[in-house]
Amino acid sequence: MTAGYLEILRTRHAARLLTGTLVGRLPNATAAIAIVLFVRAEGGSYSLAGALAAVYGVANAVGQPLLGRLVDLHGQPRVQLPAAALSALAMALFAFAGTDPAPVAYAAVAASGLFTPPLEGGLRALWPSVLRKEDQVHTAYAMDAVAQEVMFTVGPLLVTLCTSLWSARAALLVLNVIGLLGALSVVVSPPSRAWRSAPREAHWLGALRSPGLLALLAAFLFVGVALGSITVAAMSYADGHGGDAVYGWLMAALGLGALAGGAVYGARQWAGAPERRLRVLVALLAVCYLPLTLTPGPVPMTALAALSGVFLAPAIACAFVIVDRHAPAGTVTEAFSWLVTTFTVGASVGTGLAGPVVEWGGALWGFAVPGAAGGVSLLVLVATGRVLAAPARTAVVASSSENDPNRAAEPRFSSGDRA
Repeated sequence: MTAGYLEILRTRHAARLLTGTLVGRLPNATAAIAIVLFVRAEGGSYSLAGALAAVYGVANAVGQPLLGRLVDLHGQPRVQLPAAALSALAMALFAFAGTDPAPVAYAAVAASGLFTPPLEGGLRALWPSVLRKEDQVHTAYAMDAVAQEVMFTVGPLLVTLCTSLWSARAALLVLNVIGLLGALSVVVSPPSRAWRSAPREAHWLGALRSPGLLALLAAFLFVGVALGSITVAAMSYADGHGGDAVYGWLMAALGLGALAGGAVYGARQWAGAPERRLRVLVALLAVCYLPLTLTPGPVPMTALAALSGVFLAPAIACAFVIVDRHAPAGTVTEAFSWLVTTFTVGASVGTGLAGPVVEWGGALWGFAVPGAAGGVSLLVLVATGRVLAAPARTAVVASSSENDPNRAAEPRFSSGDRA
């Protein structure tokens, strides 16, 4: 199972790019919990903490595709590094200024979220130039999805560790400095400096002019709703079955299931069009959410939480392939950033939707929300099947400047990435 991953990591620059991207994204992955802990340490209310975290999330969702488009137009170093520096400086302002005056706090977290560099989309744009082979790129997408699960598991632990060792203010500062160093490691690497987007047709919609990409984003909005709603339903369940410790185990099991599923999925090559495969994966994802409504005791519930996550990382990895197939020429970073934004917005909607549902019907009905959202995602994929349909990919040499600063022909793995 590990042979394919080790082959990728032994490829020149691959381990550095993956590690640097994950480290660079730590501030984004930990922002919500770090902001909440800092506000509480400053004596602020939960309402203020939630509002500031929400402002950060909304600003981040807006900034990712905008910065992604700038990366496609001007290259990675000229956009990613200044954005990372501005984001870190804005969070440092928040850490030193505190929550009073409130307008300064809101402006600082909004600026930090807005300027968060699109490292995630940038990495996926770099994989074809680093790995060259189509099957390796697909494996790298799966490895990327697995690594995200590790980051979102380790990140909150780092926040709480820094807070317990020093303070909540120190946690904000340390994690943003570490993130800035991770971004710096990526943008000064030869692949990042050499990467150039393919020539693009001037269009105000950018990547969103691709019908296939719009269909995929619509489907993944509801996958995000499912994931966001689980976090609220699990909290309601934990309140009646052991408290915070049980909640922590449920969330860890969800991440562990996704990690295991992604690792197995990326360890083999899959035949057939990824669009058809995604429908199967999303169907399995929706089905695995349904047993959560049984709400058994903590131990079997933890097992069900792990089961519910098994097909999440494979579905995300498959979506990465489809984004690359449907992104119009010259918009690949923006397209991947739109997927990040859509998933983030969906998770926020799911969190907001599950709250009233849990208050009305308890944890059982709260866990019905992810199953329903998964079902809607599948319906979107089925309804847009013709739009998503694309020729199967083969490794071909196409005249493209996507990864060549001298506008030379480069290997490209897309027969369907022109809109």
